[in-house]
Amino acid sequence: MATGFWWDERCFWHAGGNYAFLAPVGGLVQPLAAGGLPESPESKRRLKNLLEVTGLIRELDVASAPEATEEDLRRVHPADYLAEFRRLSSASGGELGERTPFGPGGFEIASLSAGLAKAALMAVLAGRQRNAYALSRPPGHHCLPAKPMGFCLLANIAIAIEAALAAKAAERVAVIDWDVHHGNGTEAIFYERPDVLTISIHQERDYPPDTGSAADRGRGAGEGFNLNLPLAPGAGHDAYLRVMERVVVPAVRRFRPDVIVIACGFDASGFDPLGRMMASSATFGEMTGMVLAVADEVCSGRLVLVHEGGYSEVHVPFCGHAVLERLSGSPLRAGDPLLPRLNAQQPGGKAKDFHRAWVDELAMTHGF
Repeated sequence: MATGFWWDERCFWHAGGNYAFLAPVGGLVQPLAAGGLPESPESKRRLKNLLEVTGLIRELDVASAPEATEEDLRRVHPADYLAEFRRLSSASGGELGERTPFGPGGFEIASLSAGLAKAALMAVLAGRQRNAYALSRPPGHHCLPAKPMGFCLLANIAIAIEAALAAKAAERVAVIDWDVHHGNGTEAIFYERPDVLTISIHQERDYPPDTGSAADRGRGAGEGFNLNLPLAPGAGHDAYLRVMERVVVPAVRRFRPDVIVIACGFDASGFDPLGRMMASSATFGEMTGMVLAVADEVCSGRLVLVHEGGYSEVHVPFCGHAVLERLSGSPLRAGDPLLPRLNAQQPGGKAKDFHRAWVDELAMTHGF
């Protein structure tokens, strides 16, 4: 079985609105020459292009997928939210939440993004692919059931998981979110559920600034099945691998899911404009290797990654290529020209000790 790679050109056609970076245009805020939000198609398109140029894409099982169905969407999102989204999409577009603009046809594109995540998960659970990567856009991990946030219009991963649970293709799912921003939408959807373990590694108080506390562990039947791992700004390669080793891998091993899903944002990159962390392409590659190892141990290697954030158009492709190298086991490499600079800037001395102590305190907080 090969590694799946799920993508569709139509997802790159999703359009933002009248923003200049994160500020609405108007008053003293001038439009940008390029226009729109930092969530642009280029970081994703350039990842796909890099796979083409290195030849790695020829080692993958490449496919597209149908849009998520109304039934799929309504397992997560209320009918009135979907109806209003569809109404605006059928006209000239609009905005339903916080920094979530879309143009005409935005509902269908968002449904396709969720459909890619669903198809990737179903293919792995059915044994048709060893593991898979869904190049979903727009992203999904901030989206609440009735409120889109942070570029996210539909909760892609939650929609995929609910479809798999409804089909009885899985009973227990672990979600590891290493996007630099807290996965508040995924957390909220499964907060009272014991069948989905949600783990978020994020920069403390970045976005949303009022969620993601380590004290938020779930509620009711879901208590203990939500783990937040907020890292201090500047945490680099060593801290990310340490939190994976100290908390994430043991938590997944203890939960023993049927499949692992990664909310794969690359905005913890040291070159990302929306984060202040120091992860590198090597960080993402090594974290992928760690998850592959525990997936082999607990769920027969079943692993799906769904693309989330990452706004450095130059660096995201190299981070994504490093992940797909590990997923596929390919010997092909894309030499990251920015890696030497990031390696030279990693925390050292007292700063490294500070971040290690921070991770160790998080591990103790969560009982590891």
